[in-house]
Amino acid sequence: MTLSNRDIVELTEWRRKLHQRPEISGEEEKTAADVGAFLAPTKPDRLMRGLGGHGLAVFYESGRPGPTVLFRCELDALPIMECTQAPHRSQIPGKGHLCGHDGHMAILAGVARGLACRRPESGRVVLLFQPAEETGAGAAAILADPRFAEIAPDFGFALHNFPGLRLGHVALKEGAAACASRGMKITLTGRTAHASQPETGISPMPAVSRLMPELTALAAGGALSEDFSLVTVTHAAMGEPAFGIAPGEAEIFTTLRTLQDARMEALVARADALVAETAGACGLSFDIAYEDVFFASDNDPDAVAHLRQALDHERISHAPGEPMRASEDFGRFGASAKSALLFLGAGETHPALHDPEYDFPDDLIPIGARIFLRTAYDILG
Repeated sequence: MTLSNRDIVELTEWRRKLHQRPEISGEEEKTAADVGAFLAPTKPDRLMRGLGGHGLAVFYESGRPGPTVLFRCELDALPIMECTQAPHRSQIPGKGHLCGHDGHMAILAGVARGLACRRPESGRVVLLFQPAEETGAGAAAILADPRFAEIAPDFGFALHNFPGLRLGHVALKEGAAACASRGMKITLTGRTAHASQPETGISPMPAVSRLMPELTALAAGGALSEDFSLVTVTHAAMGEPAFGIAPGEAEIFTTLRTLQDARMEALVARADALVAETAGACGLSFDIAYEDVFFASDNDPDAVAHLRQALDHERISHAPGEPMRASEDFGRFGASAKSALLFLGAGETHPALHDPEYDFPDDLIPIGARIFLRTAYDILG
């Protein structure tokens, strides 16, 4: 289950080219085209383009009946300015592959090279390059695309590199793998007034002052148990940047996070009720919108067993580890396939995900490809 030295060099060079040309969620058209061109020499049996937006599904068939095994990675980058001095640093101001999705694409391209040399003996492998993971919209769009029924995976696998974990070591466990989360956008509307006569208007200031601490107090975090929940205020704005106007409108962004989907529904209900009660007490109208909705990622025991077998065969160290506080929209695939998400260590002192100094460790490309290739062959022969 190894790639040649030439494969590793070419995959690394390609990863760094992707890194230089990041495209954020919903804008991944050129990245998807680049993936299709790079994988063309592996002679896939089918390319499904434009899936759920700019998604790309790449099929490798055995020609015999058997399960469909899906491996998924992400196409999108982040709207964050990269601050590394790497020769391959982003050439697009304000955008960067600071979560490692370029490396995840290179890993799946490595899997494609392995499958080009040896097709599975039964069933088929589908490599899915998914758009818009960072906003939580991509997996939902893929699953809503009628053509996803033509894929209908029996198993689904994904990985995410994980700074803070020893380089090349894998964290993998059954059950909860990553949190559910959603962005709550609160708009409060009163009436502006002259700053010399604030009593003639209705200011949202008292409501904002109350809501920020009370929303946070709904869920204080703590240990990553089934009861874990967390509310984080991420943005607040009120009125115009002027001295002569008492504000009439305010906006609060907050992120709700739980380890279980059922807990999320309860947390949303409590947050909605708090906003409604506070707005009413302050004489304000209000609106609530939810964006960046991620379901919890929950690892199926059978899928985990296949990954563990592959890790043992490849002699890659692994341990259960803890669930990830962050969210991953791979969790949505659990409704249509036995799925599992593993975490591949990026190094104990490596810059964190979404840090402007982050860059994907290229040493993980052959390791990730080996894990997925072995998993495919263990299931399909």
